Amino acid sequence: MSNTLSYPELAALIQARAGVVIDPGALERPGAAFDEFGVDSLGLLGVVGELENRHGVKVTNGAESAKTPAEFLDLVNAAVTAKAGA
Repeated sequence: MSNTLSYPELAALIQARAGVVIDPGALERPGAAFDEFGVDSLGLLGVVGELENRHGVKVTNGAESAKTPAEFLDLVNAAVTAKAGA
């Protein structure tokens, strides 16, 4: 896995941690929102926990409350990139 999270990786994590199967292309669609896929903050919390374990970094508070996949990726990737640069 690279230092940043991609849409396909996010889709796989959502399936593993939230039990929701999503086409990665659908996540990339402008205006896509987690609620339209049936992913709630509890599901995202599971994804955040997995990412924190993998990267050994605290993901920004509020990532589990992101409304869109793009917002989630921005928050997560900023945290991971900041750690890599530290």
